[in-house]
Amino acid sequence: MSQHPPAARPAKILIVDDQRLMLGALRVFIDAEDDLEVVGEAQDGKVAVAQCRALRPDLVVMDLQMPVLNGVEATRAIIREFPETRVLAVTAFHSEDWVIPALKAGAGGYVVKDSEPHEIVGAIRAVLAGESALSRQVAATLIRSVVTEPDRPGPLPSAAAELAGTLSERELTVVGLLCEGHSNREIAARLHLSEPTVKSHLRNILTKMEVRDRVQVVIKAYRTGLVTLPVP
Repeated sequence: MSQHPPAARPAKILIVDDQRLMLGALRVFIDAEDDLEVVGEAQDGKVAVAQCRALRPDLVVMDLQMPVLNGVEATRAIIREFPETRVLAVTAFHSEDWVIPALKAGAGGYVVKDSEPHEIVGAIRAVLAGESALSRQVAATLIRSVVTEPDRPGPLPSAAAELAGTLSERELTVVGLLCEGHSNREIAARLHLSEPTVKSHLRNILTKMEVRDRVQVVIKAYRTGLVTLPVP
């Protein structure tokens, strides 16, 4: 049982997977947490969207490979209709063919299905808090793939300069650390700031960059050339 302090109300979680065994496992260990509550489940993306309309969950744990409507399209539909709802994508593979489209659709992160229960719970809490649920190594792989798409135009210096002009020097530093995969706690330690101060900077960054979460901050920073990939 979690020792996490109880919230005013548990965060409402919708679990979506086409495998009943996975749904059952997710429900058991999520409901064991005082601050989380499974309020519904679905076995395809179309039902997931309908359940979001009926239940208004705080977060959806979304499988990617499903019948009727896959998890990427379901994520896109949910984020479009309910922009305050968070999505944590779940996949059985480290496949960029699924994970990258899920992030572009608005998922706040992803975990693989064979993760330990505490890792999935930790990822849920991170995404609920507006943080990324990507490991540093995975984030680097995904971002590298996003910014090196063969059909994507290269970054424009004017776009990077325009974006940089909207951010303070401190905010630019925070963006750089986000792109390296650091958590709020790690950023706070590096910059000798409190975590609430880092969260305040992040809120300002999200507003100025016109994105919804830190994953999208990283993608936009690389795509515009505000941050560049290190030379191998």
